[in-house]
Amino acid sequence: MDMQTYAPFIAAGLASAAIMLFVSAIMRMTADRGRVRKMHQRIANNPPEAQASSRGLLGNVVAKAAASADRIGEHLSPTKKEELEEANLSMVRAGLKNPARANRIYWGVKGGLMLVGLLGASFVCFVLRLPVPPALMALMFIVPMVLGMYIPNIWLQMRTSARRTAITNSLPDALDLLVVCVESGMGLDQALSRIAREMAATNPELAGELNTVILELRAGKTRTDALKNLARRVGIDDMNSLVTLIVQADTFGTSIATTLRVYSDHMRTTRYQRAEEIAAKLPVKMLFPLIFFILPALFVTIMGPAGIQLMRVFANM
Repeated sequence: MDMQTYAPFIAAGLASAAIMLFVSAIMRMTADRGRVRKMHQRIANNPPEAQASSRGLLGNVVAKAAASADRIGEHLSPTKKEELEEANLSMVRAGLKNPARANRIYWGVKGGLMLVGLLGASFVCFVLRLPVPPALMALMFIVPMVLGMYIPNIWLQMRTSARRTAITNSLPDALDLLVVCVESGMGLDQALSRIAREMAATNPELAGELNTVILELRAGKTRTDALKNLARRVGIDDMNSLVTLIVQADTFGTSIATTLRVYSDHMRTTRYQRAEEIAAKLPVKMLFPLIFFILPALFVTIMGPAGIQLMRVFANM
């Protein structure tokens, strides 16, 4: 067998290596959120050498891949202030707690995937000098660039969408708890802190955002600024409306409990309407699999015996 026979396997191996580096960097970016809180304790109890050995081979590979992506991303990430702020906001909305480093790793992964793919294609075409057809050679150079550009984008969009969905689903329950706490006599800050503690196990995304609001309030920010930052980080219309109502009620001196009660009823109605909308879309979504997968099998099951019987009758004639 000549080298041309091994070309697809070599290309597949290089693609697998690129995907492994990408997954390793993503695993590093999406590490446990409690790592930052435990970092000081780990450093105090274990020297750096012991930490490196305790991570194991896979942990060291992931750490080195993330560090390499971080260094590459320093040269590829946006430099303009507006673009950098928008990129960091995208990382925050995806649930990444260190947006600056996550943004660098993100761009480093994009550049690394393209670089590994292009190096692999160059190795196959120019070093091994395999007789690759021109069309396949063009694909070997174009596909890594396309994958490197769009795979991280797709991952970031999926993570952001999943986080928004989780916060949207947990927001009505949090609002009901907020109404109960405020009507029982708690202040708004105390109520937010209590809700964050109660929802930490069931809704960690929303609980983490509420904890961030509490920390900003303790750091000296006004309630209006902290709530507006919350709406900006989350990026959900329901949260924007809730923050606007609370800020207006706080500014004009109206009852926050009454405002929250009215908005809670409105959100419950909106949630019911969304469920009805999803249910109304189901028949349309089921039309394609029904026509192309279910009806043919049903047709064969019903008409098959009759068709076989007709064939026998015509054969005997």
